[in-house]
Amino acid sequence: MRFSHVSLILAAGSTIIPYVSAWGAVGHEVVATVAQMHLHPSVMPILCDILKYKGDCHLAPVAAWADRVRGLPQYRWTGPLHYIGATDDYPSETCAFPGEKGWEGRRNINVLSGIRNTTSVLEDYMDLRKAGLTSESDEDAAQVALKFLIHFVGDMHMPLHLTGRDRGGNGIKVSFDSRVTNLHSLWDGLLIAKRIRTIPSNYTRPLPFPEVESHLRGTIYDPYIRRVLWEGIMGKYEDELDSWLTCPTEPSVQLVQSHWEQWLSWTFGRRIGSWISGSHLTDGGLNTDDETLCPYHWATPIHALNCQIVFPKALDEPPYSHVSFSGSRTHDHGCNSSNKALEVHWLSRPRKNPYLELDTPEYSGAIEDAWIVEKLMSQGGIRLAAVLNWLFADMEDSTLPNRTYTL
Repeated sequence: MRFSHVSLILAAGSTIIPYVSAWGAVGHEVVATVAQMHLHPSVMPILCDILKYKGDCHLAPVAAWADRVRGLPQYRWTGPLHYIGATDDYPSETCAFPGEKGWEGRRNINVLSGIRNTTSVLEDYMDLRKAGLTSESDEDAAQVALKFLIHFVGDMHMPLHLTGRDRGGNGIKVSFDSRVTNLHSLWDGLLIAKRIRTIPSNYTRPLPFPEVESHLRGTIYDPYIRRVLWEGIMGKYEDELDSWLTCPTEPSVQLVQSHWEQWLSWTFGRRIGSWISGSHLTDGGLNTDDETLCPYHWATPIHALNCQIVFPKALDEPPYSHVSFSGSRTHDHGCNSSNKALEVHWLSRPRKNPYLELDTPEYSGAIEDAWIVEKLMSQGGIRLAAVLNWLFADMEDSTLPNRTYTL
């Protein structure tokens, strides 16, 4: 269920994992910008203080930070925290989230657990901050956690970061506009880049909303954000926004517990009890969801897109089944998210190649017509704003300004 006041308590219950790619840089920055437009007025000054901004403060410049540092020795181990994959999952043939064999990788080292745990770090930090007890190490930990949280929420809204098949599509070669790429890179940036290249000219002009325009930074994708806001969040999605923040209620969780699991939940608390028993409950056994914050619940329909449209059935049929796969079984979701990589793709010459062409009315055209990418980034921005408002907003007056959402 959705709560409109931050005074409600978000259960922590999970141990903090070490700090922990999905959308390319542009996708992450769009999500962060949309979130910033929906923050409570009291939140942004706190975020800027945590991020140690000296000048103009925006969330977008730090949104892809987690991708930029994951190759550094001290952050290399964080790679698995950018995605999650189920052992039984192989779209489009099977869609399991998680299925009978559970999740791949180490327990709690995944993007959904990353959202839960970075949120818990920031919740604890705010308790210390309000009491005037923060140390320099607390400030540093909060800054890192905030950067990862901004990034992870974006990651969760990219379908290929919710499946382990062929390294989240990195191992599947496809053709786009007669240029060779891979399925992950296509969703990571090329679909967005094509939309930016074909944006209607009227969105190059400012919208009549200073509270929107003040958060734009003069980037090449500003017109795209204007369109997402005007036609999406303020248009076709306006009546859906509250539903994007709903979580399953406690009774629906208890129905799937055994008597033993119910006793553990009663004795130790639901999230700790489920961890002891290994119960899958309604959050796939991840121990991430409660009535307020529920990344698994939010991610489930996003994962389903992998079977519905992301992985075309033709990839697993001749002739493409013989030429499209790299053969690597390494479970790593590396992201080539730079603007330079996109530029190289568009500037390269179209060439005949043996891979499945996806710049077609049936594939990219259907994605564009349904506004799938735009809806995913809108959901990411609204949910990120709600989490940040829940953590940091001063809600003593219990009044939410227009376009402000919280858990």
